[in-house]
Amino acid sequence: METSLHRELKTRYAGEDAQVEVKLGSYRIDAVVDQQLIEIQHGSLAAIRSKVQQLLKKHRVLIVKPLIARKRLIKRASQGGRIVDRRYSPKRGTLLDLFDELVYFRHIFPHENLTLEGVLVEIEEYRYPGHGRRRRRRDGDFVVEDRRLTSIQESCTLRSRTDLWDLLPKRLPKPFHTGHLAKKLGVERWIAQRIAYCLRETGAARQVGKEGNALLYQRTPRDQPAA
Repeated sequence: METSLHRELKTRYAGEDAQVEVKLGSYRIDAVVDQQLIEIQHGSLAAIRSKVQQLLKKHRVLIVKPLIARKRLIKRASQGGRIVDRRYSPKRGTLLDLFDELVYFRHIFPHENLTLEGVLVEIEEYRYPGHGRRRRRRDGDFVVEDRRLTSIQESCTLRSRTDLWDLLPKRLPKPFHTGHLAKKLGVERWIAQRIAYCLRETGAARQVGKEGNALLYQRTPRDQPAA
């Protein structure tokens, strides 16, 4: 079932008059505007990797990836019933979460026909009791009824490997290791390691040596082809 969040983002990026739910060969495309295919992907990019690889051979593709900055959980007594609880989820997303997705797209991005749009959103998620129909979770057994967009905080557009650097600190040591990156970003080392992996695999950075046990990286010049 299409959620309100999916529908609202599709309208925002494709417009009211776009062709929607278009069948293209064995695939169904969310929207088509000026011969560009638009996909709103709430789940992992890994789920559409093969699909996108095929589409990029002949089409321009825009993937819109919503990232949940803040989520308000609204619990109903039953499906469509009265609201019995409201609270905010402690989980917070950031645009850096795009690197988690690029792990699965590292052999696709960058591509001349691909645009990846990260959108940091606040949403409301409506739930009702699942009565054992869904796998139990730490916060209870429930079914998601709908997700609704409440606001867009910011977004970023990724078309080339150099665009990845817009998500990162401007003044990193030259060369740098993941300890430098973690400190500048205020994140754990393993997150910085994942970011560095994506930079290397997409050709945005290259490994230039070691400092103790730490790998050293350097930004790839704009005019230098990826390895």
